[in-house]
Amino acid sequence: MRALVQRVSSASVRVDGETVGAIGAGLCVLLGVGPDDDQECCERLAEKVRALRIFDDAEGKMSEPLGEREVLCVSQFTLYASTSKGNRPSFTGAAPPQLAEPLYERFCQQLDAKRGIFGAAMEVELVNDGPVTLMLETESR
Repeated sequence: MRALVQRVSSASVRVDGETVGAIGAGLCVLLGVGPDDDQECCERLAEKVRALRIFDDAEGKMSEPLGEREVLCVSQFTLYASTSKGNRPSFTGAAPPQLAEPLYERFCQQLDAKRGIFGAAMEVELVNDGPVTLMLETESR
């Protein structure tokens, strides 16, 4: 699994002009699922996101984990894009929807995340705080 994790002041996702998920301060996670990913991989990544110490403490030092802050998670198969051949991305490295959707839903449940709609064309709006953006990746065992 791959995740682009952004510390945000606020974030929202719209489908067909309607807001389907919105948060205040917390994390916006763009989540991609690979073909070999499984439930264990999903749970490891969710725990990693929860434990990341990327929020400022009272002294302004990045050392606080997510805690009670919110999470907005958006499915993002394009994190598995390959541009090694030509200029048109290939998405063959992403998991098929029947594998990816249940893992995406499980990841969201693990973090009690607000979410977009799997497979929909979405508009994501966010205010990146810091800015702090990290790429995380777990490998299947």
